[in-house]
Amino acid sequence: MEKRATREPDRMADIISLAKRRGYIFPSSEIYGGINAVFDYGPLGVEFKNNVKRAWWDAMTRQRDDVVGLDAGILMARRVWQASGHEEVFTDPMVDCLNCKGRFRADQVEELSGAPDVCPNCGRKGTLTEPRQFNLMFKTYMGPLEEDAGLIYLRPETAQGIYVNFENVQQSMRKRLPFGIAQIGKAFRNEISPGNFTYRMREFEQMEMQFFIDPADEEKWFDYWREQRWRWYQDLGMKAEHMQWHPHAKDELAHYARAAVDIYYQFPFGWKEMEGIHDRTDWDLRRHSEYSGKDLSYYDDIEKKKYIPYIIETSAGADRASLAFLCDAYDEETLEKGETRVVLRLSKKLAPVKVAVMPLSKKEPLVELARKVQNDIRPLGLTQYDDTGGNIGKRYRRQDEIGTPYCITVDFESLQDRAVTIRERDSMEQRRVPIADLKDILADEFTF
Repeated sequence: MEKRATREPDRMADIISLAKRRGYIFPSSEIYGGINAVFDYGPLGVEFKNNVKRAWWDAMTRQRDDVVGLDAGILMARRVWQASGHEEVFTDPMVDCLNCKGRFRADQVEELSGAPDVCPNCGRKGTLTEPRQFNLMFKTYMGPLEEDAGLIYLRPETAQGIYVNFENVQQSMRKRLPFGIAQIGKAFRNEISPGNFTYRMREFEQMEMQFFIDPADEEKWFDYWREQRWRWYQDLGMKAEHMQWHPHAKDELAHYARAAVDIYYQFPFGWKEMEGIHDRTDWDLRRHSEYSGKDLSYYDDIEKKKYIPYIIETSAGADRASLAFLCDAYDEETLEKGETRVVLRLSKKLAPVKVAVMPLSKKEPLVELARKVQNDIRPLGLTQYDDTGGNIGKRYRRQDEIGTPYCITVDFESLQDRAVTIRERDSMEQRRVPIADLKDILADEFTF
């Protein structure tokens, strides 16, 4: 059996095609021609992305005593974004092509076209305007009138909702430092040059955690969270050779950061950021203290000292992480007879469908037994009953593309011996097991 090991760019087209064909991801508003850089998660996509978010939430909150959760509002006071610096500096340099009217981020032109003065769209040289700054926040208005007094923004990140709730959370949960606040939620950015499928979208979902610490422990916790976040991806099956660190040089650091490092993933379209770990010092809480007039310092009654906490941030994207896991799991195998098998080798924890139940025939005795088998194992996770057209081999291939770890075949012998065949996705090995033992066998396979 030969595996195709290359990661050529055209593989992205294969993944996008599979994502739509198998109900993972659809273009938004497709019947109206679509809308740029917005996507809808289909029946399997929403299950898959929820599994990614659940795995992050479990690792960051439920398996720890020092991190709690939050769900802050998307709409926040305008003053929040003035304090954070977003209203003033959350910009990208933009250029326009005078020939084709295309619009691009100035710092991406050379990457896209091979030269800094060549239009990535029409290929004309010398037709790009001088760069100008463009604010990425979506504006809207609160109240009946569209006036400056009612101007607010759709949040471009979830972190600020955590900072302004620092005192609420710390006091209500009686937390001592160090402790963290985690949040999963929507964010919106009016990107100039979105693209690469769901990698860069205008509406996306973040998974962020802000860890509040004594400034004296800054380096210790920065290193700790680097290790934790790297391990999370590998624990869910991501290949180490497709990941690498990207430490930020001084000229790359954001205005709030003392140190920052990104986890890069080797997507089919190149090495790109998947998650960032940032040492934000006390910049955020200090700014919100200044702008709100609220003292956000912390008093350590054991050490008898008062200070504004430093923050170590882990900032991941639910969409980017999901896309990375999807790309990492996508595989094509050439089987012994020359047939190509497409399979998503997703972690059992992330796979949207855990088990597919397949009656060999649509005849009533088999259907009744297959339905009973499905109902018995349903508590283990999402199951799929598959009696659709095609022989059992074609149904196996369909479940391989979905990423289903196990298929259960109910055949005519099952009516006599009360046993079924379990077929494993990755090895394609099959074994016969009693129906009475099936639930316990599968429960052991899905114990995480």
